[in-house]
Amino acid sequence: MDRRTRNRLCIWLMILGIGNFISYAIGYAIIGGDAPNGYIKQVDDTPVYYVRGHFVHRSIGYEQDVPRWVWIYSYLHSISIWPSIAAVLLAMLVLARPHIIATYQRGIMSGATLVTVLATVIVLVTSVIMILFVVDFIRRLGTMSEGAVS
Repeated sequence: MDRRTRNRLCIWLMILGIGNFISYAIGYAIIGGDAPNGYIKQVDDTPVYYVRGHFVHRSIGYEQDVPRWVWIYSYLHSISIWPSIAAVLLAMLVLARPHIIATYQRGIMSGATLVTVLATVIVLVTSVIMILFVVDFIRRLGTMSEGAVS
């Protein structure tokens, strides 16, 4: 891939990632929180889905019940934030790579090694957090399908 195409791709990844984050923030404000901060409660043998938001409506936080589909959407969108963060950071790192390599020549490691280490850390950290979110999402939905209170 030539440099110009790579740079355009990186810019588009950054735009899409930041767009996803902005749409998440707007959705968070509209529904008053998100599902990972919320919970599912059994009321008269029917699950009720709650989202909870911090500092959206008042300083002590806010929670409200939402339809199941809104809760699922909110949780899935929360999960999607982590690959978006990784994509934005990796795209910025790729764009900065020539400068890092050129200016970081005398140190503990070379500029190329530093870029590789940073990319690895970004991928590992965001992947672990995303996996934790996915596992919690599955656990919460699975608990409700068994009829237990979460």
